[in-house]
Amino acid sequence: MEYRAFGQTGLQVSAIGFGCWELGGQYGHYDESEVITAVNRALDVGVNCFDTAEGYGFGRSEDLLARALGNRRKEVILVTKFAIYVNEQNQWYRDSTRQQALAAIERSLKALKTDYVDVYLIHWPDRQTSFEESMRALEEIVQAGKARFVGVSNFKAEEIDACMQTRRVDVGQYGYHLFDRRMEREVFPYCLNHGIGMMAYGSLAHGLLTGSFTPQTTFAENDWRRSGRAFGLSLFTPENFPKNLAVVEELKALAARRGKTIAHLALRWVLSNPAVSVGLVGFRKPQEVDASLGALDWTLSPAEMQEIDAIFQKHGVDPAPPNWVE
Repeated sequence: MEYRAFGQTGLQVSAIGFGCWELGGQYGHYDESEVITAVNRALDVGVNCFDTAEGYGFGRSEDLLARALGNRRKEVILVTKFAIYVNEQNQWYRDSTRQQALAAIERSLKALKTDYVDVYLIHWPDRQTSFEESMRALEEIVQAGKARFVGVSNFKAEEIDACMQTRRVDVGQYGYHLFDRRMEREVFPYCLNHGIGMMAYGSLAHGLLTGSFTPQTTFAENDWRRSGRAFGLSLFTPENFPKNLAVVEELKALAARRGKTIAHLALRWVLSNPAVSVGLVGFRKPQEVDASLGALDWTLSPAEMQEIDAIFQKHGVDPAPPNWVE
């Protein structure tokens, strides 16, 4: 396993992290016993970063992760998040008020069966609440010993800076993969310049870069990808899915020349960005953990990086559109 500095926290984080969004039930069916085995396999091969959130199944992911970790909790850098909820009308909303932050950390600690988390993040910016209030609440949680470090996810660069006026942002978490490079414009440079540890989620483009999809692929009713859109990008829509799959096929050939799978190439590409501390992958089976290890201990040459970009250009796929994920 490769280990990297987690910003200025002093922690050494595994380059590959275990993303637990899929354990919340929004990615279709999974077998809990296989997940538990996968978590322990990840620990055995040196993965020490596990990322979950209260919003992943509203405690379901946290609960399953806690059961999987069992008495190995001390071996991990445990990350969770708060601030997204659903009201009685089944509408999503954000709440990072002090009151919600203090209540949410207690719920997460109970679900995770621990008395502290290593990193506590605001999941999405709540622009109805001052960032000062939210950051003061996070500092209060740190002072109470319930989190070691804090940070933000999906905030714009100027919003991170606004948060920094009250309390240091230790860690950031953002979507980043070959099909989504929007963070390279402002967020990553800001975090790199300020020594903020970076967790990249969606490293395999939410399954697109696993190489397992075909033009006939359909998503289950309870799979969020069924809408066709992924964080502001039309990755799986009828008009874009075929050309994205064409990109994937050419990337497969490039990876094969190095004796790698497309997933290895995709994850290595994410880890090649100097701003990235850890690339998160959603594992549900132990063999998926083992399969990811081929992303370690090699580099993509400048010529290969240029070839990757040329493939996207050839198929008219823009991985860095100007829109922001709200």
